[in-house]
Amino acid sequence: MTLYPQLILDALAKVRYPGTGKDLVSAGMVEDDIRIDGLKVTFSLLFEKPNDPFIRSVVKAAEAAILTYIGKEVEIKGNITVVTRRQPRPEPEKLLPDVKHIIAVSSGKGGVGKSTVAANLAVALAGAGYKTGLLDADIFGPSQPKMFRVEDARPCMQEVNGRELILPIERYGVKLLSIGFFVNPEDAVLWRGAMAGNALKQLIGDADWGELDYFLIDLPPGTSDIHLTLVQTLAITGAIVVTTPQEVALADARKGISMFTGEKVNVPVLGLIENMAWFTPAELPDNKYYLFGKEGGKRLAEELNVPLLGQIPIVQRICEGADTGHPVALDPDTITGNAFHQLAANVIEQLNLRTKHHPPTQRVQVRGQ
Repeated sequence: MTLYPQLILDALAKVRYPGTGKDLVSAGMVEDDIRIDGLKVTFSLLFEKPNDPFIRSVVKAAEAAILTYIGKEVEIKGNITVVTRRQPRPEPEKLLPDVKHIIAVSSGKGGVGKSTVAANLAVALAGAGYKTGLLDADIFGPSQPKMFRVEDARPCMQEVNGRELILPIERYGVKLLSIGFFVNPEDAVLWRGAMAGNALKQLIGDADWGELDYFLIDLPPGTSDIHLTLVQTLAITGAIVVTTPQEVALADARKGISMFTGEKVNVPVLGLIENMAWFTPAELPDNKYYLFGKEGGKRLAEELNVPLLGQIPIVQRICEGADTGHPVALDPDTITGNAFHQLAANVIEQLNLRTKHHPPTQRVQVRGQ
């Protein structure tokens, strides 16, 4: 028996897709990948949606048609691949159309508490009644799932306007996505820059973020490919830079601010946050011990003429909250909880001023866009 592609197509033309009544060939459901190796035949059938209720029955009917009209010797069972038509991701300028403000939370170096600040700021904004989302963009060291006590969560997919989108996890009124939901937390993420960038684009453009007043993006420390991918993908409303009072942290914070305000990126800096500004024992709430230097962040803000959004003290509850998944901003009556709620108010104020005095931020354009 000699097999050839047209013979396969003639048999598949006998099978009708129940959804439209058309045969598989005229409906364009047979992909142009028919392969014949002796009596073994492989090809793909294209369906509009991955949850099409007729997939199984159509595949069985296609197998039966080949065995009936060509011959029972044909090896076809299990050799039909199902593929689905994926709606393209919107163009960058049309991403997140229902998000009012996009805020990048950054730091010049690791270990300054940037992710803790981002988590608590998001919780404080949500607690104030704003629709808030938080994207953990630290692809190589995601920490937000633990801070929100959702390490075991696995986001679902849902269809929105013909596209299968990731549904963010909701916790404490915050919509949350992180690469940590999709990788083994015990394994290191060994990805090149392009892979990490593509993962970030998926978390932004292939997720159903819906309507948000504030969309916070917890960036990796330093300056990297992820930062460039972000400013090329989204028009960032403004950036927040987190530092500690230490000189080494301040030097890196200066570089972070320079990156955002540089001519090529040109993202307004909403302000600087001085984290770990002082240590206050719970039993002595009026005492302040400056473990890492005094008001270094405040001096840097004055020097660079950017607002000082807040000074967050070190209190044991911040660390405990991060480890147990109970952000301190959930308790606004505590010292640190109140500090984060005041921080949220200051951020909102700076956003209003930024919107009033500056034109909308433009994406960083790359050649070909």
